[in-house]
Amino acid sequence: MKKELAKTYDPKGLEDRLYQKWLDGGYFHAKVNPDRKPFTIVMPPPNITGQLHMGHALDNTMQDILIRWKRMQGYEALWQPGTDHAAIATEVKVTNALREKGIDKEKIGRDEFLKYCWDWRKEYGGRIIRQLHKLGSSADWERERFTMDEGCSDAVLEVFLKLYEKGYIYKGSRIVNWCPKCQTTISDAEVEHEDQDGFFWHINYPIVGEEGQFVEIATTRPETMLGDTAVAVNPEDPRYQHLIGKQLRLPLTDRVIPVITDEYVDRDFGTGCVKITPAHDPNDFEVGKRHHLEEINILNDDGTMNSRCGVYAGLDRYEARKRMVEELDRQGLLVKVVPHTHAVGTHDRCGTTVEPMIKQQWFVRMDEMAKPAIEAVKNGDLTFVPERYTKIYLHWLENIHDWCISRQLWWGHRIPAYYCRHCGKMVVAREMPDTCPDCGGHEFDQDPDTLDTWFSSALWPFSTLGWPKKTPEYDYFYPTDVLVTGYDIIFFWVVRMVFSGYEQTGKCPFHHVLIHGLVRDSQGRKMSKSLGNGIDPLEVIDRYGADALRLTLMTGNAPGNDMRFYWEQVEASRNFANKIWNASRFIMMNLPEGELSAPDQDDFTPADRWILSRLNTVIRDVTDNMERYELGIAVQKVHDFLWDEFCDWYIEMVKLRFGDTTEEGRRAKNAALWTLKKVLGDSMKLLHPFMPFITEEIYCTLYPDAETVMTASWPVFDPARSFPEDEKLISGYQELVRGIRNVRTEMNVPAKTKTDLILVGRDAAATEELRKLTASLGDIERMVFARTITVQEDKTGVAEDAVSVVTSSATAYIPLEELVDREKEIARLTAENEKMDREIARSNGMLGNPNFVNKAPAAKVEAERAKLVDYQNRKRQIEAQLQQYQGH
Repeated sequence: MKKELAKTYDPKGLEDRLYQKWLDGGYFHAKVNPDRKPFTIVMPPPNITGQLHMGHALDNTMQDILIRWKRMQGYEALWQPGTDHAAIATEVKVTNALREKGIDKEKIGRDEFLKYCWDWRKEYGGRIIRQLHKLGSSADWERERFTMDEGCSDAVLEVFLKLYEKGYIYKGSRIVNWCPKCQTTISDAEVEHEDQDGFFWHINYPIVGEEGQFVEIATTRPETMLGDTAVAVNPEDPRYQHLIGKQLRLPLTDRVIPVITDEYVDRDFGTGCVKITPAHDPNDFEVGKRHHLEEINILNDDGTMNSRCGVYAGLDRYEARKRMVEELDRQGLLVKVVPHTHAVGTHDRCGTTVEPMIKQQWFVRMDEMAKPAIEAVKNGDLTFVPERYTKIYLHWLENIHDWCISRQLWWGHRIPAYYCRHCGKMVVAREMPDTCPDCGGHEFDQDPDTLDTWFSSALWPFSTLGWPKKTPEYDYFYPTDVLVTGYDIIFFWVVRMVFSGYEQTGKCPFHHVLIHGLVRDSQGRKMSKSLGNGIDPLEVIDRYGADALRLTLMTGNAPGNDMRFYWEQVEASRNFANKIWNASRFIMMNLPEGELSAPDQDDFTPADRWILSRLNTVIRDVTDNMERYELGIAVQKVHDFLWDEFCDWYIEMVKLRFGDTTEEGRRAKNAALWTLKKVLGDSMKLLHPFMPFITEEIYCTLYPDAETVMTASWPVFDPARSFPEDEKLISGYQELVRGIRNVRTEMNVPAKTKTDLILVGRDAAATEELRKLTASLGDIERMVFARTITVQEDKTGVAEDAVSVVTSSATAYIPLEELVDREKEIARLTAENEKMDREIARSNGMLGNPNFVNKAPAAKVEAERAKLVDYQNRKRQIEAQLQQYQGH
């Protein structure tokens, strides 16, 4: 008994059932297989605090498309999944959860707090993985890793020790991003820059020894002036040559500071005089190093002013700013306050304004490690798709600073540095030492800091495969092939993986980086909690199915470009699923029990050869698009082929054959059914990477002996299946059908109205093609609503008032009397023409009225002008039709 599809397409039950089938069958699992070429993708590890959002959905859909495609091409395809411990995000979540229970993190201590973190990971760590299951992600879940599992932690320790021994890791004081609320350093990736309304405070700094003379500076952060150690001017600025080397009295303090020159100063910005605060600005820090300036930190870790700030000590930074500005004004040193909008860095986790602060932290020297990462794109070892992101990557690497890798957190990989309690000697080691090499002491304290999350994430492509051990998986699957990620983390993650890969393995960790954009709302805005415009992918899946969401995310998608999310597009994707489901069901209902016999070549009609040839072309083009990572173009070609050519044309063209019981008709029907099954099967293979669930159900119902479409072979272009002459023939047929249908629609002719049709070829060759066409396509009369079709070489017998349809190779004539009731149509058009006259007169009257034109809103006036043009165009069309009906 042959299998049948359900009457209606219902993704809810179908998708869960099929995903479990895939898991049970182990189809996602990849093994070391010397007989196959490997293809590897590592999943950017989502946070264990994470909830699936549209960015995840897009990112993972693209990866799944590539891995399913390569699996079908015969590669041993590994999609390596895992999750990130997300140090600061998890610590904040756990701290807040404990606070709600009345538990203070500091009081319970580090060890007890970490127990809660591991419990959190156990409870919530798999949530986003389960959500990725709903999306259809075919990752090798048997190999799932976690950035703090034993193997990944061993890799982190190995790398830290190697870099430290090499002199690349050091402890020192530099400017870092400091969050006063979370009281930790944070990475650049965790700083969100947003434009905020603020001010430029213009302040006079008195010149020492020159009564009544000042240097005017402008600053957006007047509270930091307490940490100023110089004022800088551009050495080429003629306005300030006389000031170079002089001393200034720093307002609100008893200190004097020098005027220095530095090319860093932009002479055209502000006053051209810049206060230098080395401890609170990264650029000032570099200037300070060049000029050997003192570094004065004026802030406590919680964002209050410290003991070096005199009467302002203990005040919140913003309260101190307010009081300092008031005092400057009282002393007559506040010149003016100018409104100014500028980018302010905030912590993406808590929204607190980040403070650049000089702190003693652990750093990685980047000068040498950056070199092979730069060379990688120059020699072609690494390519970006689209290529324009190469410039961004190179710009960041060529201007790289030493990397701050320490965080003042408890959750994360702890820095393997130990301090002797007796003499303070620091020992970096794999585990706590027994004896101090300096004083012989036996008591040590481990450094309290943990490593930046990006430190472990940078090792992800190889640590997940067992490195630093020389595992079979590492030897076989590394380097990986392609990394799929958003353009927002090129600097923070991609770059770090590349230089870490070269430093630790001597190889680039992946060959290609496929960059995608953001998923924005329908208005083009970034989805955010504050705007309340986020779309939950799980809600979309619940309403429309994962396949509809996946198709929506890929429709119109181009590498590197942002896209907009429209609910209307999701509905269109669902409608497409319904279309192919219903078409597949129709085909299967007409298929006989058992196998179809292979048709003889003579049994194929031009329509059969046309659709096979078009399928062949689509196979070639889609494969080519996939190779170039043009996933949006690829799926559009499959979609258009299935909807327009296969469903709307071919299936309609062959329906008539199903009722022919003659021997010739039986052979023609068998050829049609064989072609339908072949085209549907191969189309499901092409569509499978994009819409895995519906294609699995259709394919395995069409081929009951097939375990899964996942392991079916990807279709391959076959030159023997290209039939250009038949494509040309059917193209002319489609042009003719469309033209006749369009004319009938314009004239409001009911579908049940049948007419005679005369076809006149452009020349003798075209006429012969028309005869061949009508002879080979028995259903052409049905498609053009014709009683009879006559092919002739000239217009002999064609009525003067016949309606004509002109195509590239022929003209079709339809007797007007057979299309419409002439008198009724003349009456209708006359009434419509009179209506247009009234509307044109009304519109001209309004537009000729100066009161309306001068006083009405401009948009309303333009709208009226547009209406007038529309009325005039419609009147011309009506009059042309009237002339035809009246015989003029």
